Amino acid sequence: QVQLEESGGGLVQAGGALRLSCAASGDTSSNPVVAWLRQAPGKEREFVATITESGRNTYYTDSVKGRFTISRDNTRNMAYLQMNNLKPEDTAVYYCAVGRGWPVPKKYNYWGQGTQVTVSS
Repeated sequence: QVQLEESGGGLVQAGGALRLSCAASGDTSSNPVVAWLRQAPGKEREFVATITESGRNTYYTDSVKGRFTISRDNTRNMAYLQMNNLKPEDTAVYYCAVGRGWPVPKKYNYWGQGTQVTVSS
């Protein structure tokens, strides 16, 4: 099985930056696509970004384009989400997930526990 663990969340002022990390263990070969998703209180879970197995292709939801960058380091079994120029509307629990399909997997087979990101005005 695969285990995913997010870290790096916290409280930051608007305009600030955070880098989220996702550490993977187990065999991820059957789930090559890594995604970041988020869920704000009272709202549905929202897609944020995906990255291919090679790391050469990325895809973002419109609201984070130009501000967020997804990356991965396969030698360390790590994925990242660099978040710059954060806005209050970015406040959510952020999840790392893996699955199949591009650019947005229809199904995610494994999820992390989530990490809270809070952006104050």
